[in-house]
Amino acid sequence: MFDDLPPDLERLSTLRVWHAMWLARIDRKIELLLKSQAEQDHGRRAKPKPPEWIVELGVGRPPVQIHRGTCYMPGKRRRPVEQDEARRLLADGTSACTHCRPDAHLGIIDLDRLTEPHHDA
Repeated sequence: MFDDLPPDLERLSTLRVWHAMWLARIDRKIELLLKSQAEQDHGRRAKPKPPEWIVELGVGRPPVQIHRGTCYMPGKRRRPVEQDEARRLLADGTSACTHCRPDAHLGIIDLDRLTEPHHDA
């Protein structure tokens, strides 16, 4: 049936040992990859959701800018805030990020118009 195999028992035994060693190596590699994949999957599931809103803080810790939680622009000094606090900070004059536009997502439009004095003609 398999005429390409050696005809003697000694060489066949050697081939079997050699293939068994390779199968063991392949099985170990598969096991390592499965373990790594399981750890990555667990890490993705266990990762906390980003906050909905972030306030970026200045050097003395005053609020500087409001961002959406998924924004890539805030600096290292920041803290999560609830939606109501984000709205309040924007209404009190804290600027909105021009990249993620939290003011638009919070339904706050034309804050500049609200803070400018009205001139009657």
